[in-house]
Amino acid sequence: MKVHCSNEYDPLKAVVLAPPEFMAIKVPINDIQKKHAKKNIDRQLAEKQHRIFVEKLQEHGVQTILLPPVEKFHEQVFTRDIGFTLGNQIFVAEMARDVRRGEERILIDYLKEQEITYTDIKGNIIEGGDVIIDGKTIYVGISQRTNKFAIQHLQTLLPSYDVISVPFTDTYLHLDCVFNVLSPTEGLIFPGEFHKEKERMLRDRYDLIHVSAKEQATLGTNVLSIGNKKVISLPMNEGVNKELQKRGYEVIEVDFSEIIKSGGSFRCCSMPLLREQ
Repeated sequence: MKVHCSNEYDPLKAVVLAPPEFMAIKVPINDIQKKHAKKNIDRQLAEKQHRIFVEKLQEHGVQTILLPPVEKFHEQVFTRDIGFTLGNQIFVAEMARDVRRGEERILIDYLKEQEITYTDIKGNIIEGGDVIIDGKTIYVGISQRTNKFAIQHLQTLLPSYDVISVPFTDTYLHLDCVFNVLSPTEGLIFPGEFHKEKERMLRDRYDLIHVSAKEQATLGTNVLSIGNKKVISLPMNEGVNKELQKRGYEVIEVDFSEIIKSGGSFRCCSMPLLREQ
């Protein structure tokens, strides 16, 4: 299988997902999970919402690769974190939390089965939710899940790219919870969460849609672009969706309200293998 991703917005051709068959909040590992831990996850509803997400992708010509769900991995639906495709290379991440370590082996088994080469990043903690690519620039969030040593390691592995560290407040899980790229000139941001010089850098490069605190809480930045100005977003994020439509985007609304209770949305639940025009 061909693998390639040079940005976050070219037409999505192939993506790795995992059904939320065993999704649950066992030990809360982020603030959103803490909020919903008592009621926990309605698995049947989560599975239904995920199936609709998969069907929408398929309707738009995306090959959906579903990893086999494993009972002990309650966060497995968030496939973005276990790996990422940069240029023509797949990188398999080293997970930060014990509860998620081992998920990457399921991805590796698939890649080996398909004879797809990959680079296994070991020794430094990095998760795909912190990695955003736009051409020869790779933004990597410094978070509770990704450290500066992993960013330095990534730069040595990709010398032709400009790997830029983007520190943000540790209130938020990953970079894609507060920032996302929509096109060569547009993006989404939850402002005020970055070091000032880094936010200024992002504003200089992109026309940024501001996400409100209310819609950040429902992961308004965590949309999934599938190409040709089509974006999958939550119906409840009306402000974000309106701003996208004003800029000429087609907003494909999918209810993901049960899955976001565990702290991730559409981008978190999708690991692109191939984007191309």
